[in-house]
Amino acid sequence: MAGVDGGEKNALLMFLEAQRTSVLAVVDGLDIDALTTAVLPSGWTPLGLVEHLGYAERHWFQEVATGSAEPLPWPDNDHAPLTTPRVPSVVFAFYRAQCARSNAVLAATPLSAPARGRHPGPLGDEVTDLRRIALHMIEETARHAGHLDVARELIDGMTGLGPR
Repeated sequence: MAGVDGGEKNALLMFLEAQRTSVLAVVDGLDIDALTTAVLPSGWTPLGLVEHLGYAERHWFQEVATGSAEPLPWPDNDHAPLTTPRVPSVVFAFYRAQCARSNAVLAATPLSAPARGRHPGPLGDEVTDLRRIALHMIEETARHAGHLDVARELIDGMTGLGPR
């Protein structure tokens, strides 16, 4: 990520990777029942939230930043919001693959590059270049890492499970 904005890219990637690592650390060690059981009234599951973050990586860094994304390996409408019918190994592999693709886009694209696609609604008017996409993904990943922290505490009382 050398170049004019290499230092800034490295900083953005460092913060994004820290949040991604937190997400995976918080759910590490949960069995399939814990990963697929909703503990809050809104009905989302920890595994569904990890899959959602994979979709978010794909959407923002591929569909919005580059204007296209690789097809999903499954129908896009085969789950309720923030739940998934897929097994943990498939969801975690999907999440990691999307993060790797996001990192490749970030490495190959100037931070000031305008988005080639568009996110619907008002957020699409605000997130207009790769820099803002990276900042948005840091925020979204951190927000959901916090949700997972709460769910984990409700599941088994564990707290403080993110990276040290």
